[in-house]
Amino acid sequence: MISVGDHFPSFNLTAVVDLDPRKAFKPITDKSYEGKWKVYFFWPKDFTFVCPTEIAAFGKLNSEFKERGTQVLGASIDSEFVHLAWRENHPDLKHLPFPMLSDIKRELSGALGIIDKNAGVSQRATFIVNPEGIVRFVYVTDLAIGRDPKEVLRVLDALQSGEMTPCGWHPGEETIAA
Repeated sequence: MISVGDHFPSFNLTAVVDLDPRKAFKPITDKSYEGKWKVYFFWPKDFTFVCPTEIAAFGKLNSEFKERGTQVLGASIDSEFVHLAWRENHPDLKHLPFPMLSDIKRELSGALGIIDKNAGVSQRATFIVNPEGIVRFVYVTDLAIGRDPKEVLRVLDALQSGEMTPCGWHPGEETIAA
């Protein structure tokens, strides 16, 4: 698996960005949001149980990520058509404010090293990537355990502070002077 300090891999994937079938799909690459921080989060499969809770939670915090100059991008190994059908049929996913990337060939998940050996799907992985394309944070949970997008936002704040921060640090609190 790639780790902190590695370059995030190049990719070119189709994403679902809208519910209107005429403008639902858009190509997204690693260059699509140049100059921004990015949060990439992967889930195992669409039409499952834990995944929509996380996806909806990232959606609810999207404006806070945007305030920090950060683009959120979600991804799984499902096709763009499956993503669209899921969004159309799941009330918590209808109005997602970020792209849902289709990694159906498992190219990006494979390059990241997050294909689960037993299930053959993307692990529940999160990457914070700085504007230079360097991975600054990696977070992977068991396939059955949802992650906390608020913790991802907290870590983003700590990274963007440019300071050493104690456990549980939040903006406005003291940092550590070495």
